[in-house]
Amino acid sequence: MNRPEREGTHEHPRSALNLRLVLATFGLVSCAAFAVAAFWAGIPVIGVVLVVLAGVAAVDLVVVGRRVARRRRRGEHHTLFE
Repeated sequence: MNRPEREGTHEHPRSALNLRLVLATFGLVSCAAFAVAAFWAGIPVIGVVLVVLAGVAAVDLVVVGRRVARRRRRGEHHTLFE
């Protein structure tokens, strides 16, 4: 299949990786903070749910970070929303 290297197409759009990186960071920090608050307030069920969501955000950070690094190694640099 002939995929363009620099531009996204309608069939194969480019992901806004830098924006996903920012959002995953925000999700990790906010879920972790709210999980601590939930455990401190004595609501362990919500705390566990928030810990799981923070874990998902951490995994997303690793995956997206690797994809951003791969793009940068190829010489592609993007703004936050590209």
